[in-house]
Amino acid sequence: MKEVMQIRVDPPGITCGNPPERFCTLENPYLCSDECDAASPDLSHPPQLMGDRERGGLITYWQTVTWSRYPEPLLANITLSWNKSLEVVDDIVVTFEYGRPTSMVLEKSVDKGLSWQPFQFYADDCMESFGMTPKKVSDLAPSNLTRVICTEQYSNWVGAKEEKNVVLEVRARLQVFAGPKLINMDAVYTRMETMKGLRDFFTFTNLRLRLLRPALGGTYVQRDNLLKYFYAISNIDIPARCKCNLHAAQCKLREATLFCECDHNTKGQDCELCVSSSSTWRAGSYLPFPRGSAYICDTEEETGTAVQETAEESEKKTKGRPETTRDGPKEPLTEGNKETTDREKQPVDAEDRNSEKETDKEVKAEEEEEKGYERKDCECNGHSNRCSYIDFLNIVTCVSCKHNTRGRQCQFCRLGYYRNTLVTLDDEQVCAGVFCNQTVCLKKGGCLDNRVGPSSPLTLHLLSVCLLLHLTLPEDAGAFL
Repeated sequence: MKEVMQIRVDPPGITCGNPPERFCTLENPYLCSDECDAASPDLSHPPQLMGDRERGGLITYWQTVTWSRYPEPLLANITLSWNKSLEVVDDIVVTFEYGRPTSMVLEKSVDKGLSWQPFQFYADDCMESFGMTPKKVSDLAPSNLTRVICTEQYSNWVGAKEEKNVVLEVRARLQVFAGPKLINMDAVYTRMETMKGLRDFFTFTNLRLRLLRPALGGTYVQRDNLLKYFYAISNIDIPARCKCNLHAAQCKLREATLFCECDHNTKGQDCELCVSSSSTWRAGSYLPFPRGSAYICDTEEETGTAVQETAEESEKKTKGRPETTRDGPKEPLTEGNKETTDREKQPVDAEDRNSEKETDKEVKAEEEEEKGYERKDCECNGHSNRCSYIDFLNIVTCVSCKHNTRGRQCQFCRLGYYRNTLVTLDDEQVCAGVFCNQTVCLKKGGCLDNRVGPSSPLTLHLLSVCLLLHLTLPEDAGAFL
């Protein structure tokens, strides 16, 4: 996807070299002989070097200005755009030179940059930077696999040359369902159909890196030598494929924009519409495994609801196209053949109906399980009266926790809410709302806590989050400060 990836950095002037400046490194802080100069091809570090193909062992990288304006935050945004819905299929890896950031956020957009949501937070101290408890993907359960976490795994200083990568772990999330070697992929595709929000979690049109604090070398900021603090990225690897709602086997460039080659009487950039406006559209299905099911829109001449396509008919339509698998096309993406695939699924033949029925039974069983049921051992601290039994984990977990709680026994607070130690765990006010986002951050970096007041330790603890993220409320919110 690098061939069609567009890179933008901001704010203006964040890239080094204009005017030229010297810089040091954290490992040789007083040997400041390196120079960045935008006018020199050998000394410049423009943004496009994050997406180039490095050859011959020569490492090229984008670099920012140094932190000469400390204590003003050194903030940089890197926005990656494809102008098309994509699905990430493996780990996203960002390679830093001269040290990984102390604090950063990976965000995604599903509407071509109109709105943004966090994908993952990274910090050497998650509680101090974002007010979040640090977690790893291995801490997640199947029921909360799409949870946005803050990890400290990629931000601690271990040397600029030893550890360069910051990773969004997609493979580890899939391993929760499919096993360590991703052998049981049928479990993944079943969950894609039955678990709400799982497909959407891996979908994006744009990605954005928000760099909030550079590497410090494992110590505090040394104000007498600020030339060693900056960001530098040599590579961004985003394994992804076109999202075509399982109505296309490939997508191609048309006037520098990716479009799905739609089948099943569908149309649109993502095959998100029926050709006939009177027909009912629906995405294809991964089930039954391993071939899945198409969902064909009616033509103008046909009436009634959309129908499923037979395997033979679909095979005739796709004859002559690159052979595809669940992981994408077998033909590589090249400059002369800029195409990628969306896994096109076909219905099973009559001889496979037995396995289809068995799968349907499993899906229905999971749906019933997700609805929850009352049990004597369903202990939710008064925040829910419904539980679900997860068979392969052999645990009972609460369903639909209320009062801003979460967890197997509704014993934790939701993201952005904090434990009110003045009341017991079963109190409806156990989780206080002090979430620093665009709806509760006040002017001057304050954070509105309508339970314990704007001057409480908990509120003051999160002031830095609002300052870093530049989030504010409307003008009338200033009265709370």
